[in-house]
Amino acid sequence: MLERIKELKKEIEEIVANSVEEAEGLRIKYLSKKGEISKLFEEFRNVSADQKKEIGQAVNTLKEFAQEKINLLREGLQEQETKGYGIDLTLPGESMKLGTRHPISIVKNEILEIFKRLGFVVSEGPEIEDDWHVFGALNFADDHPARDMQDTFFIQRDPDILLRTHTSSVQVHDMETKKPPIRTVTFGRVFRNEAISYRAHCMFHQIEGLYIDENVSFADLKQTLIYFAKEFFGENAEIRMRPSYFPFTEPSAEVDVSCSICGGKGCNVCKNTGWLEILGCGMVDPHVFEASGIDSKKYTGFAFGLGIERIAMLKFGINDLRLYFENDVRFLQQFESAH
Repeated sequence: MLERIKELKKEIEEIVANSVEEAEGLRIKYLSKKGEISKLFEEFRNVSADQKKEIGQAVNTLKEFAQEKINLLREGLQEQETKGYGIDLTLPGESMKLGTRHPISIVKNEILEIFKRLGFVVSEGPEIEDDWHVFGALNFADDHPARDMQDTFFIQRDPDILLRTHTSSVQVHDMETKKPPIRTVTFGRVFRNEAISYRAHCMFHQIEGLYIDENVSFADLKQTLIYFAKEFFGENAEIRMRPSYFPFTEPSAEVDVSCSICGGKGCNVCKNTGWLEILGCGMVDPHVFEASGIDSKKYTGFAFGLGIERIAMLKFGINDLRLYFENDVRFLQQFESAH
């Protein structure tokens, strides 16, 4: 039996394998339950007592040698197979952490979906505009004091090319190229030359709506905004409208929504008034219709606009507008469950 052990050891020393499959075949040949070394253990039962110690040690040594030899063959072959990929495919995979939507995108999408349900279509336009689409067509006279309300980034003079200060310029494009009825909502970045602080920035985002048709009234505007407030802030939300002034609407109003944080009782966020200002609106001025070639005697319409950053601050309790633009991963990760 010792001779058989020596023969098997010599045989195992000389074995080679060209693939992982061949190495597995060798393991089965020598180490499986019906393999050559297992047969030696079966024969070991018939060995005389005085030889059991010597032969037992020899068989165990052979088994360990065979296991080590075959493992080395297998590891070498696996390394060769994965070398072409530049990575070790036998290593466990690393999970990839998914990103999150920006709070501005979350709020934008939610607002747009609300107005889509009312039949509004989404319009887009350029961020670099001319004076006509940003001011002239919207009833801003050259010396109109309302121009002072919006500090503008001018790119060139004569003709005036500038970064749009509101997305109303997209509405002008729609009125110039489309025939009523028009029901559109616009989202985009706007730019104003303002000092950056926790409550102001030189760049922010707006959503503006425009509805033009025959017999559109202020009541239609009010019902639209009530529907929006209840869909976005909750069924218990209420709005109030205060007289205001905009060059492109008459009459005009500022709209407040009941504070969803304190339920209208008064808190630091609403400055103890129970109300939060969210948007401006009004009936489109006839001069704006005429500037874009729409018959102001036949058609009426309303328009409204709101800042996304402010709405997002109310929704998520954010107290510093600058956080939106810093791309701090710790800040953005808070909104993983918000979409």
